[in-house]
Amino acid sequence: MAEETRNPTWLDQATAAQQATAAEQEQVTQKVLFARVMFLVAVTCGFTAAGAWIAKDFTGGWMIACWIGALVLVLASAFIKKQSGALGMTLLFVIGLLLGMAVGPTLQVYASVNGAQVLWQAAGATALFIAAFGAWGYATRRDLAPYVRFFFWALIGLIVFGIVMIFIQIPGGSLIWAILGLGIFAFWTAFDFQRLRRSNTGNVAVPIALGIFLDIFNVFLFFLQIFGGGGR
Repeated sequence: MAEETRNPTWLDQATAAQQATAAEQEQVTQKVLFARVMFLVAVTCGFTAAGAWIAKDFTGGWMIACWIGALVLVLASAFIKKQSGALGMTLLFVIGLLLGMAVGPTLQVYASVNGAQVLWQAAGATALFIAAFGAWGYATRRDLAPYVRFFFWALIGLIVFGIVMIFIQIPGGSLIWAILGLGIFAFWTAFDFQRLRRSNTGNVAVPIALGIFLDIFNVFLFFLQIFGGGGR
């Protein structure tokens, strides 16, 4: 009778120990994944800064070519079987380089008109923005996935609005566009960091790093437009 009483207790303790070990391993995996993603994001931002410096004197035709090249590579990265492999990381860094080259002349114009401090102001505001909404997305228990469709179409609407402003002069349109963009990318930043927290495999490191990098890139441009006076 005593043996029968001890066995369930021993089994419960063994099960609890296994569950604790599994939980600890998952925490370690998440920490490693977080560190890897942040490292990839930092390196990609470095490539973007290098590209902006290299292409600061580029003309409009080269800028458009870099934009198109970056867009093609972003779409192509989704079709790679091992997205977190060497090819995936290479595409990530090249995307960062091309986007930096695409905006290099624009950054040069902002710096020449408003002074170099406008770039630092936009960078500082971007860091605070990403840290705030990224931390909220990483910590919140609310599932943000149901809101993806709404914010996807909101992003499409923002792109259409930007295209319209190319042909139609709207008073304060650029400033409104930047503020709406920050609102939309506040969600995407939180969502990408929530994806990072809920992932437990290294196979998603590059796709998540790409998402967070694109959040940072767009938020920086929105703040640059605001601090630069909301110009076209």
